[in-house]
Amino acid sequence: MSAPKLVGLAGSFNRPSKTYALVQHVADLAAGQYGFDNTIYDLADLGASLGQAQWRKDLDHTASRVIDDIVSADALIIGSPTYKGSYPGLFKHVIDLIDPHELRAKPIIITATGGGDRHALMVEHQLRPLFGFFMAHTLPTAVYASDRDFTDHKVSSEPLSKRIDEVVGELAAFFPVKRAVLAAAE
Repeated sequence: MSAPKLVGLAGSFNRPSKTYALVQHVADLAAGQYGFDNTIYDLADLGASLGQAQWRKDLDHTASRVIDDIVSADALIIGSPTYKGSYPGLFKHVIDLIDPHELRAKPIIITATGGGDRHALMVEHQLRPLFGFFMAHTLPTAVYASDRDFTDHKVSSEPLSKRIDEVVGELAAFFPVKRAVLAAAE
């Protein structure tokens, strides 16, 4: 039996990126707890064809492979930087290239980063409705991180770490096997 596949998408071009660091941190914890095979992408991984593509068929091979990896994942971690109270346009364009049925019933951890607390509701007012349209299972706990939650592009805040632990624990509703295997081994 192969390990379940977890794909993270950080809606940022910046490298290094707090959004990418947050998605990676959550993915690493989830992999440790459930045995996922993780792959994390950012917008730079989709390349130059993204901005010119009106349809998925317009993407080059690299970008098409990233979208295929996203839709074939067993679970997703979506992270977006907050720009003027919402997600960036090219991040939304990536999501627009996905057919709604491809995310139906898929468990998704939603995360966002921003400069301060003013943008904290972005996960609830922007990301949750976006993936609600796709009829995906956004997990109950959403994660928002501000600049003060990071040190050198690494999660360093205890309250943020606790929130991440909560949402990773919520994946057990979809992936209980790893816990059962660990309990049996003890």
